[in-house]
Amino acid sequence: MLRGRSLSVTSLGGLPRWEAGLPVENLLLFEVSWEVTNKVGGIYTVIQTKAKTTADEWGDNYFLIGPYFEHNMKTQVEQCEPVNDAVRRAMDAMNKHGCQVRFGRWLIEGSPYVVLFDIGYSAWNLDKWKGDLWEACNVGIPYHDQEANDMLIFGSLTAWFLKEVTDHADGRHVIVQFHEWQAGIGLILSRARKLPIATVFTTHATLLGRYLCAANIDFYNHLDKFNIDKEAGERQIYHRYCMERASVHCAHVFTTVSEITAIEAEHMLKRKPDVVTPNGLNVKKFSAVHEFQNLHAMYKARIQEFVRGHFYGHLDFDLEKTLFLFIAGRYEFSNKGADIFLESLSRLNFLLRMHKSDVTVVVFFIMPAKTNNFNVETLKGQAVRKQLWDTAHSVKEKFGKKLYDALLRGEIPDMNNILDRDDQTIMKRAIFSTQRQSLPPVTTHNMIDDSTDPILSTIRRIGLFNSRTDRVKLILHPEFLSSTSPLLPMDYEEFVRGCHLGVFPSYYEPWGYTPAECTVMGIPSVTTNLSGFGCFMQEHVADPTAYGIYIVDRRFRSPDDSCNQLTQFLYGFCKQSRRQRIIQRNRTERLSDLLDWRYLGRTEGFKYPRPPSVPPSPSGSQASSPQSSDAEDDDEGERYDEEEEAERDRLNIKSPFSLSHVPWGKKKQHGEYKN
Repeated sequence: MLRGRSLSVTSLGGLPRWEAGLPVENLLLFEVSWEVTNKVGGIYTVIQTKAKTTADEWGDNYFLIGPYFEHNMKTQVEQCEPVNDAVRRAMDAMNKHGCQVRFGRWLIEGSPYVVLFDIGYSAWNLDKWKGDLWEACNVGIPYHDQEANDMLIFGSLTAWFLKEVTDHADGRHVIVQFHEWQAGIGLILSRARKLPIATVFTTHATLLGRYLCAANIDFYNHLDKFNIDKEAGERQIYHRYCMERASVHCAHVFTTVSEITAIEAEHMLKRKPDVVTPNGLNVKKFSAVHEFQNLHAMYKARIQEFVRGHFYGHLDFDLEKTLFLFIAGRYEFSNKGADIFLESLSRLNFLLRMHKSDVTVVVFFIMPAKTNNFNVETLKGQAVRKQLWDTAHSVKEKFGKKLYDALLRGEIPDMNNILDRDDQTIMKRAIFSTQRQSLPPVTTHNMIDDSTDPILSTIRRIGLFNSRTDRVKLILHPEFLSSTSPLLPMDYEEFVRGCHLGVFPSYYEPWGYTPAECTVMGIPSVTTNLSGFGCFMQEHVADPTAYGIYIVDRRFRSPDDSCNQLTQFLYGFCKQSRRQRIIQRNRTERLSDLLDWRYLGRTEGFKYPRPPSVPPSPSGSQASSPQSSDAEDDDEGERYDEEEEAERDRLNIKSPFSLSHVPWGKKKQHGEYKN
């Protein structure tokens, strides 16, 4: 989505103009990021998922530049020799001058080429390169900021490499995209040395914006009132902020990932982004249309097994009428919306109890924190569940053998005698083993800072302790999910597919990959109009709720009103029948094309229509009180034609778009958003 052009774009000299196709044979494209083969945050996902689409288009003229770490190199990269002469000669020149530059193919989809710099091997140049940066932009880096020093080494090596490439490019034009402030020094030095390259700088979140939001400041309503230099200095990140801002102003083209971040960047970094480039995913479609529904049922059953063990002795709720909700991401209590989510769960619990609902909601918090180890009571629960399963299985085998023998003799066995006293004793002992004196734990691990942990402190305040009367149960899993875990052996993707709803009511979320991943997997999600994903869906979907995208207004409502809105979303979701949830998941999964890297460049001005079925969204046919999750409405089945609706959506997303009506350079006022 094009915004107002920056004057710096006029300095892009020498690049050929194209109308239909990009002449990639005459271009070299480099993408620079600290997260190439090095997973730190969301940028890793951006680059990894985009690699196949980019590699398919650019072929052998596409290269990724990142840091070298031995453990990543061994597990993710296949070393090979560069086929491009300019890249090979640049690497040889740097290696002869005391650097270590590695080359290979990143073992992800698309298998892109990667150029990796060994930061530690070149650290002896640090003081010299600090002087070069000072001469280029008068930014000094404190000796104690190890991360910033590493970025200086990385950026200096990048600029050196790009100079060698352009010296041997043989007339080819070079385009370089830099991600975030960590890669920005390479851009600054390249422009200071007047290298003949076209530069793009992409910010996925402003450095100062993340710090300010973490401090619980009313960020978006005071964007134009902050003393930027003062705020950065007080947080001892002024040098980093200067590096980020210099990168933004040195770039020929400045991009960001969402409209909400574009507004933030304009105030924080003092330059309006030229282009908004939303993040996508490498979407894979199943050959069978409803295969993702089958996967949901399969992984839901595995989550139910965990819940049986975790709530042993208190399993007085029907798992077939239990909904699984989750929130996942970095442990940023306020930024990620865990505060408003917990408060809304307290209100949801009140509503479900007041209406005497038979629906139970189990909520998982997947947010890594410092722990000692697994909670003993949690491990015991899984052991008790397994013991009960083994007991039931052994009794079943004895029962089946006796029944089989009796039927062979032509007799109907006496059911009072088919189970002997020993069998009854074993079953009674199994029942007694499920008795527990304490409530099911709210956390699966022993937390190091239990008394001050924000989530646990809030749970104590709202009083959701997994008691029998609570209709909302909480489980904090302060560790990334893994299929090798002895507690919940599931990968993140498997877990997401088994849940019913992802809830991400973030206050600060420049894009938001977690709700995007839910959408691609056909799982409804809650997001906000302060996240890039939420704004993107508001722009491209006429009725997001009908497609399973619930957007909480955290920008123009008070915190209490936003909490009430989230509570109503959750309560409405609990009232849906199983059939309504299936319809909604079908619609959600069809939105995945919007997030496919292949279509992202073509969606400007496009809007998904409201589903033509009656009612327009699943919530429209709900009764005034919660329904059983087994309930099915035959009339609704006649009104809803899934195949017809799906075909209409497929044609909509894949039809050609007209950009002539899109206003160029129209500046949005502060606080304004196009719904």
